[in-house]
Amino acid sequence: MTTETKPPITKFNLVARLLHWSMAVMVIAQFFIGVTMIAALSYYPLLLAIHRPLGIAILVFAIVRLVNRLTRRLPPFLTTMGPLERRIASYSEYLLYALLLAQPLIGWAMLSAAQSPVVLVGALHLPAIAPHNITLYAALRTAHTVAAYLLFATFTAHICAVLFHTLALRDGILRRMSLWPSRNGQS
Repeated sequence: MTTETKPPITKFNLVARLLHWSMAVMVIAQFFIGVTMIAALSYYPLLLAIHRPLGIAILVFAIVRLVNRLTRRLPPFLTTMGPLERRIASYSEYLLYALLLAQPLIGWAMLSAAQSPVVLVGALHLPAIAPHNITLYAALRTAHTVAAYLLFATFTAHICAVLFHTLALRDGILRRMSLWPSRNGQS
């Protein structure tokens, strides 16, 4: 009688990895669109037409990603990460999820307060989620800006941590989220 043991999980599941990289591209695009909307006003209408549905796409992906995250087993932390670093990694992950969910909702509510619909495509637009109120709009606009800066800072810290682990510690942290197969054949 032989007992077959499965190799330990070393990577996130494929859905998590696909969502991770898709969202990374969307969030980076959103950063550039947001900055360009402010810096080059002549492109504002075009960029706004991209910014709104892209924000909703990020919201949908974040919800799917959170459900996937809560229903799948995660690979263990790397042995190169001490208890404090593990705690920081966990809290920063929670913050990223919170911001990826809150930022589009704040934007949607802000537009609702301004009575400006979120147009997805053509005549398809989302319903208002906040009452029409110019004071509320102003508060939500400020919150949207603050959340954008916080998301940018958290996203940048995440990238810096991955670069530190990849280039300085060389502990293979990037392989956990890679889309290519590992040396051990785990995909």
